[in-house]
Amino acid sequence: MSVEKTENGYLVDANDWTKEIAEEIFAEEDIVPTQEHWDVIEYMREQVLDEGQEPNERGIMKAMGKKWGKKVSSKDMYAMFPGMPSKQGLKIGGLPQSTRKGGY
Repeated sequence: MSVEKTENGYLVDANDWTKEIAEEIFAEEDIVPTQEHWDVIEYMREQVLDEGQEPNERGIMKAMGKKWGKKVSSKDMYAMFPGMPSKQGLKIGGLPQSTRKGGY
């Protein structure tokens, strides 16, 4: 499937996003997605598209800890998204590239 992307691989239009596109980006990022990966992506899309907020690492860990019923560490998140959870999450979720520096 062909959708317009920026030079860094982010979708130009978040409305072009589908699960199939996300699966292609997961493959490009060399990540085999689990349900937990999808939970993070869904959370990020909700935050950006519905709430107008770009989640940071701490916010993602807190939200996923609640959803999964366990403490989620930064180490857990980086094991899932080695290229930085918030940045890779935005990319795979078809969202605009982060303008924020750092994780917090």
